[in-house]
Amino acid sequence: QVYDSDCCDSILLELREYLPKYFGVWSPPTAPNDMYLKLEDVTRKFNKPCIMDVKIGQKSYDPYASAEKIQQQVSKYPLMEEIGFLVLGMRVYHVSSDSYETQNQHYGRSLTKETVKDGISKFFHSGYCLRKDVVAASIQKVEKILEWFEGQTQLNFYASSLLFVYEGSCPATAVRLSDVTLAEKRRVPKGLLSGGDVLEYNNNINVINSTENGKIEASVSKGLSKFYALHKKACSKRHHSQLSLKVENSEQDNVWKTSTCITQEHLNGNVLPQLEKVFYHVPAETKESANVEVRMIDFAHVFPSNTKDEGYIYGLKNLITVLQNILDN
Repeated sequence: QVYDSDCCDSILLELREYLPKYFGVWSPPTAPNDMYLKLEDVTRKFNKPCIMDVKIGQKSYDPYASAEKIQQQVSKYPLMEEIGFLVLGMRVYHVSSDSYETQNQHYGRSLTKETVKDGISKFFHSGYCLRKDVVAASIQKVEKILEWFEGQTQLNFYASSLLFVYEGSCPATAVRLSDVTLAEKRRVPKGLLSGGDVLEYNNNINVINSTENGKIEASVSKGLSKFYALHKKACSKRHHSQLSLKVENSEQDNVWKTSTCITQEHLNGNVLPQLEKVFYHVPAETKESANVEVRMIDFAHVFPSNTKDEGYIYGLKNLITVLQNILDN
């Protein structure tokens, strides 16, 4: 219906924006009576796609479900009605290890009202930093879907999901950590930096292997470049307490090694919390730079209606609240 060439329903036409594209149906030669939808691969444009499937709504069973089916669905996640959504799984790319962390639906079912924020924030963590740019972009996209649901009264969705996808790698300009002062103006205590050399809003600094001189370089998102200031002064001229780091590639395990400006003990102790503060902070202004997709998927239980889909709307609003808490905190 939504992708019918004769479709002229404004509600359905707008819905196209939030679905994977539809390419007709397909039947395998070995089972000609089995019919499948051919849908867009939403991850196709991503190099290292991070993916999360979140079931939305207060009920994961449709109005015609049997008592047995209802009991089965409720028992899977008794908190569905209260929370309004369920994480069915995620796959997150970690730049630090060049590998994916995966979580299945048992992970999502283990989340409670108290732990769901931290549980979902795991999806937005690169291994080095919390990708607040991605969180902000995701909120914008979910809000658009919420607007659609608030404006339509002809369809109700049950056991349907949102698919979140974002780019885990950071293809951007590389700057050597030894050339960068890692600090954030508003968070680093007085006296930590001298000379006014400040690197603000250091978000997507993700370590990647470099072939040049065996150095590890930091990949910095293009969209954040305006927030950075690089200092070129030699490390030996700097005060001992400054966060000027020289990172070298170890043949064994890419260990962080420090320059004469900072000892390993300091890195593990007092300095590391300061680095974490820098890595974890991203201004909301960067949200438009994030490469993010949020699409509605799974439509086996969509029913005609003459009222708003209050269960789905409830789930969307709760999910937005959780994402906003992640962004704010």
